[in-house]
Amino acid sequence: MGCALSTSPGRFQGDYRDLSLWHATAEEDWSPRPLPPGDLQCDVAIVGAGFTGLWTAYYLLLADPALRVHVIEAEVAGFGASGRNGGWCSALFPKAAEQLATLPGHDRDSAIALHEAMRATVDEVGAAVAAEGIDAHYAKGGTVSVARTAVQLRRAREEVEHARAWGCGEDQLRLLDRDETRAMANAADAVGGTYTPDCAVIHPARLARGLARAVERLGGHVHERTAASAIRPGAVVTEHGTIRADVVVRATEGYTPALEGHRRTVVPVYSLMVATEPLTDDQWAEIGLAGRPTFTEHRHLVVYGQRTADGRIAFGGRGAPYHFASSVRPEHDRDEDVWAGLRATLRDLFPVLDAVEFTHAWGGPLGIPRDWCASVGLDRSTGLAWAGGYVGDGVSTTNLAGRTLRDLVLGQETELTGLPWVQHRTRRWEPEPLRWLGINAGLRAMSVADREEQLTGRPSRIARAMSPLIGGH
Repeated sequence: MGCALSTSPGRFQGDYRDLSLWHATAEEDWSPRPLPPGDLQCDVAIVGAGFTGLWTAYYLLLADPALRVHVIEAEVAGFGASGRNGGWCSALFPKAAEQLATLPGHDRDSAIALHEAMRATVDEVGAAVAAEGIDAHYAKGGTVSVARTAVQLRRAREEVEHARAWGCGEDQLRLLDRDETRAMANAADAVGGTYTPDCAVIHPARLARGLARAVERLGGHVHERTAASAIRPGAVVTEHGTIRADVVVRATEGYTPALEGHRRTVVPVYSLMVATEPLTDDQWAEIGLAGRPTFTEHRHLVVYGQRTADGRIAFGGRGAPYHFASSVRPEHDRDEDVWAGLRATLRDLFPVLDAVEFTHAWGGPLGIPRDWCASVGLDRSTGLAWAGGYVGDGVSTTNLAGRTLRDLVLGQETELTGLPWVQHRTRRWEPEPLRWLGINAGLRAMSVADREEQLTGRPSRIARAMSPLIGGH
């Protein structure tokens, strides 16, 4: 989830601390690491110093300290989505269980195994940051999803029923009544909700920077401000020389379309965030979120929030347009209309925030594959490996990817390498202008679906029609 490839109009020119709240509060000076000394030979070259690349390097070096591992990053570790996300380390996977169970060679048990692996990953991240002494503000408070209308409450009930059909008990997901919901998150008009314990909050930039240092302590190398111009079997061509390796890992997520031959592998869709000033004790008493659970609403357009360790609310959502030809540019990180909508949505959820100042606003691209199914794999005939397509659920999934790539690179058959997303291949996105038209129509449909439900008081027909296209069940 890092930016490992040069993207037009060129390298980021500003102060990295201005990228997001997380970059500003990571207590880093963001000075780039030394460049590679020309051509190199190594065992594993990883393109992208985001969570995917760093977790992969970390677990490889833990398993075999003798490995020569080099991570190449066009900007700095944690520059991209890994440093700018909502900080949800959850058990969410972007593809529905029913659809995972139909992938070739897999079944219901395989889909359940992937869900259990995701649940365990939430704790694995906590164990890893503790073991490495990374001050990532990790706190496992779960997730509360608020229902504010009768139709949203119906959707919450259906979600719980679906979970029960797949073997998930009260310990994994439970329905909340009005009072239980408001005790957790005192949102205006809350009539109920759901709660899962399988989520932790993190400070994403602190985690990314801490992982980079952990990789270096284990003997790995992280080369920043080193853009890759080509990825080939056995080699990564960079502006500072060629890195030859037995295995090359592509870990570029939303920046993947900038790579030759990958324009239609994933699409970069922007998610934007805002953050409040630190709130007072009285304000928190009104809002709740004790124990720092993440929070969302049972609406169609995705929103997500967390209570930060320094007492703010960081809140984000989709809604920004997809840019023609998979364009990724610094100016796309900004959308005043989306930011204004996020502030209004958060104040609508918690009216006590009406007079609160918002101090930060930012955004960045995430990667969406054509079938909305994240994947990880290694082509042994070429030595080319990959992981990505997390659809915004990458904070934890990248950790599972790193451990899975470790096993694949080391040639080990494990429970992880047998999961449904391993070696999964999805078809490419349509060429332009079909891609631009279809994706933006889908993004628009989710906003319209919420308004449709407000007007009719019934489940949205638009959302039902769109669900199979976005990984739903």
